[in-house]
Amino acid sequence: MVADRRELLGFAGVGLLAYAVDLGLFTCLRGPAGLGPLTAKTLSFVAGCSVAYAGNALGTYRHLGRPRGLRPYAVFFAVNAAGAAVQLLCLAVSHYGLGLTSQRADTVSGAGIGMLLGTILRFWGTRTLVFRSTAGSGDRPGSWNTTNGGRVGSWTG
Repeated sequence: MVADRRELLGFAGVGLLAYAVDLGLFTCLRGPAGLGPLTAKTLSFVAGCSVAYAGNALGTYRHLGRPRGLRPYAVFFAVNAAGAAVQLLCLAVSHYGLGLTSQRADTVSGAGIGMLLGTILRFWGTRTLVFRSTAGSGDRPGSWNTTNGGRVGSWTG
C-alpha cells in the first residue's frame, strides 16, 4: 500500500510538532531545571513520543479508529526508539568507523542521513505496526473509500 500525500503531510506535521516539544523541553530541562544531559534527553524524548503518538492517533490515522490499551503506545515508542537508534548508528559508523570526525560530518551523518533513514523507519513502523487498517472495514465513516479515493473524516483532508 502506497502512502498518499495527505498521510505523509500529516505524519510530517505531527513529527515537526513532536520534534519542537522534544527540543524545547530538552533545552528547558538542561538549562533552567539543571538536569543532566541524559536525564533531560530521556524525559524530552518520552514527551516528544507522547505528542507524536497523540497527534498520529487523533489526526493522521484517525480514520482507522482509536487504538485501545497500552500496547499501541508501547509499539509506537519502540518504533521511535528504533528510529533514534538508526540515527545514532549512522553517526557512529561515520565518526568511528569511517573516521569522519568534523562537526559537519557528524551533523550530516546524524542529523541528515540518520534523520532521513530514521524517519523512513518511523513512518513504516507507525503505519504498519501501530496504526494498521483492518481488512474489510468497508466504507464506514473515517475509512478509506475507493469511490472517492480519499479518507473521510481525517483532519488532514
